[in-house]
Amino acid sequence: MYWPDPEIKKDPYKRWHRPDRIFFGYGACHILASVYLNQSQYCARYGEWIVPRHGLPGHHMYVTDGQISFDFHGYTRRDALLSHHRRGWSRRYEGWSADIRRIDFDLLDTAVLNARNHLGPDQFWADPIPRALDFIARFDVTACRNQKRRP
Repeated sequence: MYWPDPEIKKDPYKRWHRPDRIFFGYGACHILASVYLNQSQYCARYGEWIVPRHGLPGHHMYVTDGQISFDFHGYTRRDALLSHHRRGWSRRYEGWSADIRRIDFDLLDTAVLNARNHLGPDQFWADPIPRALDFIARFDVTACRNQKRRP
């Protein structure tokens, strides 16, 4: 797993100018999830939020249909995404564990996001929505459908 420099997270310019996978994987996953959900042609139908227990870091939001998920890695099986995330954070923080919550709030509402310690789309150095659309467009939507056919 990648561990971003905490100082970059505090600097909007530096945060914005990270590669897309790092930008959407470490600080803007909720923007990517929201933009994906607003595109009707895609497979995932709802968002989930990994919420670490005991105040530890390691939050993450992604979209899924219950089997296949989409996040900054692209399409992957939901169980593989969760396993990878858990393994990475458990290595860094002994006893790390998390709850998986279905997202029931607006992922683009700044006040709602700020209450959950996330930035709203208007709080980034530039508008993250077009960037998310461009990122999502790199992935073949049929990939999620094809993965469902695999055993």
